[in-house]
Amino acid sequence: MTVLALPNFRITMLLLLLAGLSSPTALAANSCQSDRVKLQVLGSGGPELGDQRASSSYLVWLDGKARVMVDAGGGSSLNFEKSRAQFSDLDAVLFSHLHVDHSADWPVYVKAGFFTGRDRDLPVYGPYGNSNLPAVDKFQEALLSQAWPYLSNYLDNSERSEYKLPATVINADEGVWFQSLERINLKALNVNHGPLPAVAWRVELAGCSIVFSGDTSASSENLTRLATSADMLVAHNATPESARGVARRLHMPPSRIGEVAAQASVKKLVLSHRMLRTLEREPQTLDQIRKHYAGPVNFAEDLSVHDL
Repeated sequence: MTVLALPNFRITMLLLLLAGLSSPTALAANSCQSDRVKLQVLGSGGPELGDQRASSSYLVWLDGKARVMVDAGGGSSLNFEKSRAQFSDLDAVLFSHLHVDHSADWPVYVKAGFFTGRDRDLPVYGPYGNSNLPAVDKFQEALLSQAWPYLSNYLDNSERSEYKLPATVINADEGVWFQSLERINLKALNVNHGPLPAVAWRVELAGCSIVFSGDTSASSENLTRLATSADMLVAHNATPESARGVARRLHMPPSRIGEVAAQASVKKLVLSHRMLRTLEREPQTLDQIRKHYAGPVNFAEDLSVHDL
């Protein structure tokens, strides 16, 4: 009865407050300890030669340690070294999809990990498979038992005593997939990348949230759903606004990136996976994004560090 006696605007504010407190995503967004969390770009390019960039890869840092790696594109392992991250600190490796420009350096990391003193399993997460690309567990098994069988001791089914790389397959088209680790919450949803299996990732830690679009046209609303109220969205700027055909079916044009960022109310936007067809078109890209999204926008460079 007391609530019903409140003026209408006070009722509305109370309901909004209660709704916010009941939402873990909203609560995390309101309590981001931004001084503890950083995003570092290991690879800001795509699958081309001539862009002077490593292919897609990212580190999420917590309290001065690299805890999550997203994708492992070609050239990223050298930048991992330059970042001074420690392989032994990683809590998870996430793949958005398994195109070569997102996964080619993974065996490099696996072999290099032998020399790091790592003594605990490193979970690997990635998309389901179809006739175009294998699921992440089959992909890793093919690499480490067939292409380079001397690395097979790292597979989860190996009886040898090395630390393992247990692989979890993600296929979440409607309900958000969720995994809680010691320091981190991981969330994922399938996204559209033409006929190819792909997922977007949300990494939550220290009350902060970073969403990685991976390569997607975002023709469904799944990326928007996953990115709602995120502190940062890392979106791939692989095609210009004028792109048509296959490129448009695989990737978001700048206008769609702006729509997603605005509809999801993300706080910051980082543009990566920058290809030759979008490099030197930053003003045009930003113009298209600004038609929808007014928040901060940064263009990724290899080894650039982005604050939340």
